[in-house]
Amino acid sequence: MIECHKDTAVVILSYNGTKWHELFLPKIVEEAYTGYEVILADNASTDNTLNYVQSNFPTVKTIHIDVNHGFANGYYEALKQVKAKYYILLSADFEVTEGWFPPLHKAMEQDSQLAACQPKIRYWKEREKFEYAGAGGGFMDKYGYMFCRGRIFFDIEKDNGQYDDNIEVFWASGGCLVVRADLYHKVGGLDIEFYAHMEEIDLCWRLKNAGYKIGYVGNSIVYHVGGSVISYGSPQKLYYNFRNNLILLLKNEKGSKLLWLLPFRLCLDGIAGMRLLFTFKFTEMFTLIKAHFHFYAKIGKWLKRRKECKQHINNPNLVGIYNKSIVWEYFIGKKKKFNLLNWGTKNL
Repeated sequence: MIECHKDTAVVILSYNGTKWHELFLPKIVEEAYTGYEVILADNASTDNTLNYVQSNFPTVKTIHIDVNHGFANGYYEALKQVKAKYYILLSADFEVTEGWFPPLHKAMEQDSQLAACQPKIRYWKEREKFEYAGAGGGFMDKYGYMFCRGRIFFDIEKDNGQYDDNIEVFWASGGCLVVRADLYHKVGGLDIEFYAHMEEIDLCWRLKNAGYKIGYVGNSIVYHVGGSVISYGSPQKLYYNFRNNLILLLKNEKGSKLLWLLPFRLCLDGIAGMRLLFTFKFTEMFTLIKAHFHFYAKIGKWLKRRKECKQHINNPNLVGIYNKSIVWEYFIGKKKKFNLLNWGTKNL
């Protein structure tokens, strides 16, 4: 067990990540004086990650995980070995900036109901733009589709200061996620069955169902390379996008809504599959079918998970749910930016 002397542990999960640590770890370690300790969890790397970090960054504590069972499992195993008030789950391909940590810590300290939060996430390769996975905070529409301020489907905004505020959101990015350690463990932590996609949304939804807030802190900025765990647009990404979204809904959505939502989503996914067929994207079509098959084949497991989640439900916090269809608004209404949705946000 690693007991942190400071109240925050920045835990970096790494798999063959030496190239990222050469680029980004010096700044992370340099900024640690602002109030956190750095821990690297090596997820069964086959390169020299562990030796490199231990040799070049003696202040960084390390954890070795024997077998790589995915992103969610790596954190699940690592965080069982870390004692702190706050965890920051920071992916290896993130660049932090000067003063990135204090605003996040201040937000958590000022509101005991704030269970988790994220900073503003920009794209490392095009630094004026928001990043795909997280951007300016995560939201969900009435049908269970996820989107972000700064990124709706294929449109990514430039950061012109339009999202410099601190607000409540529905989910915070797992790439740079600040979470209260006691609440993380209380609701069961990351679900290892998600492997590496939407596991943070599942965690945030469980925290929301327990009555807590999820936040976005706009005066903290980090940069994300992106696609280093699962490449954007890959069949693997498509598989987890469809399968994990169904698991997410079954685990966390209220029963009365699930009765019509799951059949409706099945129809929508069927339409998506036909579109892939008619555009000759056969690999993607069969990937979608496989995702549905694997979801229904293990329905008993997901129902058991749902039962476990229900034990923590207490006055669910519904802030961050958009009570319309983001698919309709984007593709039919041509609303490509968050501020065109005519939907207010709630300050922290």
